[in-house]
Amino acid sequence: MKRYTDANTYNNETSSVVTIGTFDGVHIGHKKIIERLVDAAKHNGLESVILTFFPHPRMVLQQDSNIKLINTIDERIQILESTGLDNLVIHPFTREFSRLTAGEYVEKLLVKKLKARHVIIGYDHRFGRNRNSDITDLATFGMQNNFTVEEISKQDIDDVAVSSTKIRQALNNGDIAKANKYLGYNFMLTGKIVRGKALGRKLEYPTANLVIEESYKLIPKQGVYIVQSKIDEKLYFGMMNIGTNPTVNGTHQTIETHFFDATFNLYEKKIQIELLHRIREEKKFGSLEELKTAMQEDEDFARDFINDML
Repeated sequence: MKRYTDANTYNNETSSVVTIGTFDGVHIGHKKIIERLVDAAKHNGLESVILTFFPHPRMVLQQDSNIKLINTIDERIQILESTGLDNLVIHPFTREFSRLTAGEYVEKLLVKKLKARHVIIGYDHRFGRNRNSDITDLATFGMQNNFTVEEISKQDIDDVAVSSTKIRQALNNGDIAKANKYLGYNFMLTGKIVRGKALGRKLEYPTANLVIEESYKLIPKQGVYIVQSKIDEKLYFGMMNIGTNPTVNGTHQTIETHFFDATFNLYEKKIQIELLHRIREEKKFGSLEELKTAMQEDEDFARDFINDML
């Protein structure tokens, strides 16, 4: 898959089949649409292209928006690479870009830059300044510019919307099993490991303290989770706590992972951790000894879960 950080840098001479969207989560509903895109391109000897935008339009047009996304932009790229897509164009979304008329948007991006011959789009897609044009307008532009428009049905679009909603709800509720089912892969958190307060080390449960730079990344409900991560090409399992460490009167949310049977130093490394199952709520214990006992019980549960899974 070739990646372009601006439609203006797209330089493929072959005409294309294009679909447009955020594709946050790249879940099983999205993948049906992407399969249709890739198949149409191959059948017609064309290039498959997803046109997406970053930052998310709501981040730009509604600056007080607290939008939370299932994927960071890098995670979205990573997942799309496994779909068979030829080209991913991530066009910068700015206020200036939002003021393009529908005609300017079609001519500058779809026709001149992406060389669209076929556009696959949702029945409810809106585009152009103030989002005042729809799929009927796009079909008219298509007749004028020699590209055809294929409508993604209401049912398929609703499936995508419902899936996205259910994934976000599941993550907010801590239901990782449901989220992973709709995603078609394990939900992930990606960030850098930094030094914490070393509380885990005192409890004989040293932890890797994950910091996620992207403030728009959705963090699941606080609690203790079973996780896995590929580090130096080897798969490690462990348990993660998302929370404030109330037993020691913590106030800021942290994401801390204890990896089983591991001795590596991860400080300043960027890693990706996949969430598999939620064990329990985060609790405030009466003492550090009570906390350590609970962590030992969490480990026993996690190891049994992992053994059953493998």
